[in-house]
Amino acid sequence: MGKQEVLRKWSSSLNAYLELVFRDNKLMKMPDVSIFKSLLVFDVSYNEIPSLNGVSKVSSTLKELYVSKNEVTKMEELDHLYNLHILELGSNRLRVMENLHNLTNLQELWLGWNRIRTVNLCGLKCIRKTSLQSNRLTNMTGFQVCYLDSLFFIDKQEQRIILEDLWMNDNQIASLEGLDLAFAGSRDKLTTIYVEHNPFANFPNSTKTTRRVFPKSGAN
Repeated sequence: MGKQEVLRKWSSSLNAYLELVFRDNKLMKMPDVSIFKSLLVFDVSYNEIPSLNGVSKVSSTLKELYVSKNEVTKMEELDHLYNLHILELGSNRLRVMENLHNLTNLQELWLGWNRIRTVNLCGLKCIRKTSLQSNRLTNMTGFQVCYLDSLFFIDKQEQRIILEDLWMNDNQIASLEGLDLAFAGSRDKLTTIYVEHNPFANFPNSTKTTRRVFPKSGAN
């Protein structure tokens, strides 16, 4: 077998890899996986990666990206991942939700245990599950600003496809003001919402108010 044939078969075998997992390997930077052209799942959780620098080289075929338990400070190099369904960036050092507008097929966004102060879901038309627990949120403003574009879209039969699961517990949200407006398209579909351990949760009627807005949810 000639050298060119060996290289061709080796390259072909690399293209067959659909999932790469580098969990808990003490990585200090994002590994270069540009040779894997058909990648669907990429997991670098539980490392010491400080930046998403290098994600731009990941194949646009990717559907699931897991970078939890690292030291990432900025959401970047995600623009080309328009096929992404799941993005996990929990337990990092993120302060701002940004650069998500091209992720139009994203269904699950996990950002718990960061330092985020404001919600920004603009452009996420397929989002179903959002986890923002244990951040520094103080209000519902981000949902109100983007709810028309981010929490539902209207199909040909005017049926709204909307957010189903929401985790916002352990933040600093002091009021439920604007809740009805923020989730106008989601109130009949949202089945799970966690908002406990926020200042407003201490109010006598907080649970009653949440269940009134989301009648089908198991509000906690």
